[in-house]
Amino acid sequence: MKKELSDKTLGIIHASHITIGAMEPFIEKYIPEVSVVHLCDDTIQRDNIRAGAGVVPKVNYFKFTQYAHNLEEAEVDLILLACSTFNYAAELGRPLINVPIAQIDRPMMETAVKQGKKIGLLATLATTVPSSERLLRIAAKDAGKEVEFKTVLCKEAFEEYSWGRIEKHNEILLEAIHRLSEETDCIVMAQLSMSALAPYLTKTRVPVYNSGETGFERVRQMLKAL
Repeated sequence: MKKELSDKTLGIIHASHITIGAMEPFIEKYIPEVSVVHLCDDTIQRDNIRAGAGVVPKVNYFKFTQYAHNLEEAEVDLILLACSTFNYAAELGRPLINVPIAQIDRPMMETAVKQGKKIGLLATLATTVPSSERLLRIAAKDAGKEVEFKTVLCKEAFEEYSWGRIEKHNEILLEAIHRLSEETDCIVMAQLSMSALAPYLTKTRVPVYNSGETGFERVRQMLKAL
């Protein structure tokens, strides 16, 4: 049992209860000794979906900042935003909150742009696509690299996941990964829920990155650096 960070507390803000269960294996793998506080508001994802792809209701940015403030008052050491659709909230919140804020997808995007020029972006929610593409562009710009990316949306996979049919969700995405790997240097999976595929992706044609592994590896690094 790791004890190095046993005095640290991580606060996680969720836009859907789905991500709480999805990240449990990665919490256990990367930060098992860290105390974790979850704040979840399912209305954030509900309203993001209602607003449509590319539109995030302003109230959701306000909610994130309010929840981040709540976690700051609870004296957490680090705040993690677990939602991909409104990842911009982390950037807006940093000037207002004294606790460091991480976003689950950013480390994955940084890893991908170092891997190659042609990047595949695989998503299961339409509302996630614009924000994930934006984050990928930012990571490339910050790394001083030019990238091309091909986005594939598998809406039916998210429906299967929502109904608890994980095997069917995985089957749909594995087929999409097989096709996408034929024309890309690496692939990123846009939502934390897709990290369930990690055990099945050890022999893919190109590297396939998920935010569970890269995100919580970064979280551990950040907590160690505090």
